[in-house]
Amino acid sequence: AQPKARSMQNLSPRHVKTEESLRLGVVSGWYSTKVSGTFVSGPHESEAACLRKIAEIDPPPAKRK
Repeated sequence: AQPKARSMQNLSPRHVKTEESLRLGVVSGWYSTKVSGTFVSGPHESEAACLRKIAEIDPPPAKRK
């Protein structure tokens, strides 16, 4: 059984330029990536849009009172 508590994935924004996108076979743009470098979502039109998606996928832990 999976534990109910979800550990934070530590996603970060990463910009993939045209040259790299051709090598990787993806569209250039902003991607949310795991620490391992695995793409999680994207491409996004801007870093801000990417950061919004990261917050949606991996919300910060709730503060305890």
